[in-house]
Amino acid sequence: MNPTQDTLDLVKGALRTPDDQLVKSITTGTGLVAYDLQAPAKNLYPFVTPIRNALPRIGGGTGTASNWRQVTALVGSGFDAMGWVPEGQRSGQMSYTTASKSAAYVTIGEEDAATYEAISAGRHLEDIQARMTFRLLQKLMLKEEMAILGGNASLLLGTPAAPVLSASGSGATLPSATYSVIVVALTLEGYQNSSLATGIATTKTITGAEGKTFVLSGGSSNKSANATQAVTLGQTLFASVTAIQGAVAYAWYVGPAASETLQAISTINSATFTAPLTGGQQAVSLITADNSANASYAYDGLLTTALKAGSNAYVNSLPIGIAGTGTPLTASGRGSVVEIDTMFQQMWNLYQLSPTVLYVNVQELKNITTKVLSNASGPLLRYEVSADGNPYDLAAAGAVSFYFNPFTLNGGLRIPVRIHPRVPPGTIIGWAENLPVQYQSNEVPNVAEIKTRQDYYQIDWPMVTRQRQVGVYAEEVLTVYAPFAMGVITNIGNG
Repeated sequence: MNPTQDTLDLVKGALRTPDDQLVKSITTGTGLVAYDLQAPAKNLYPFVTPIRNALPRIGGGTGTASNWRQVTALVGSGFDAMGWVPEGQRSGQMSYTTASKSAAYVTIGEEDAATYEAISAGRHLEDIQARMTFRLLQKLMLKEEMAILGGNASLLLGTPAAPVLSASGSGATLPSATYSVIVVALTLEGYQNSSLATGIATTKTITGAEGKTFVLSGGSSNKSANATQAVTLGQTLFASVTAIQGAVAYAWYVGPAASETLQAISTINSATFTAPLTGGQQAVSLITADNSANASYAYDGLLTTALKAGSNAYVNSLPIGIAGTGTPLTASGRGSVVEIDTMFQQMWNLYQLSPTVLYVNVQELKNITTKVLSNASGPLLRYEVSADGNPYDLAAAGAVSFYFNPFTLNGGLRIPVRIHPRVPPGTIIGWAENLPVQYQSNEVPNVAEIKTRQDYYQIDWPMVTRQRQVGVYAEEVLTVYAPFAMGVITNIGNG
């Protein structure tokens, strides 16, 4: 027995896990004081992935892509809507409309590292390595949610038309001058990657943890040709552009010709300028190409799939309306919204189905509620009280949580209206998560699914420095078997 070593071990143990009494004895205001550190660290960041959570994940993928053959129509002989056959004779032969489809597997991933000093310093606060991997997986899922919603591998925005300008009104403070305006369209990824402070995302070179680099496109179109407009003091400068299918927002560069800078990002295809321009903003000269898609690295998300030409999804881009204001949703006068009703009706007329969920931005939830709750619709609304509640209890600032679609079999469908943090203002997405009963024996158990070649996996990299390096990856593709089961309303003005 070595008393000295035993004593040292006890002291070290006490320092690693301080005794409660010792802590209490040194908590004076003038001498040594204890440090009350709560463990583990508080994770104060939002983690919202509703679509990823709802989508089925199907394993077993092999090769470079998931491939399938689809039958999109049964074409009858003769008159397609008639099956009459004379006695004793045979009918003609029916035919099929078919197509081959393919979706390439891609890799998504995220990495982090912790030095040995950080691991040691974090002892008794939290398991640094375990928490690091946990947060890695959460961040990967957040990026995956964005990919599922708005990933873009194939929808190119190209080059917008030159904007249309005018000036009128009084009371504005925009100085007298001849202004040049250029516009850049943004995909959902581009809208999320851009801001007035940081500029419009074009491309970014990423240096991997092993030192190799690759380049990602940020989600922006090429710049338009410029248009010019003379403005006198007091007038407002109005700008609009022809909407581009696939764009959810537009960036506006304004200034003297050849010196335009980023001044606004709008979620409608128009903007107004009433005040002096902001200095120090991104110059339009930095926009040199169409950087809207990542053909080599990405897959098409739900919104991109719906907006692509030939998807057969319902897409309605509202008219320009008044520049800077746009065209807002329209109240039907019977407790509904005209544009949403029209989407439901068209989806039934063409494909006999209905969305099972509507994803909206906070702005559109407020606008839908405003259109629905009016004096005209009051007699049509139902007030529900729970059995154990006070019948005179009222809650202020109510909102629409369900939207009733009458255009379905068996008497209609209540559709939840859900806020999604990545759906931009001015856009409503309707999605049929499951095909209705009339699509029997269709061999499509899921309208869309994540097909995985290798689902989430962790790589603990070999140690080449005094740190633990970890990567979390997945090899997957979003397969959308029924793009026509989606509906999108875009370019919605606020109001």
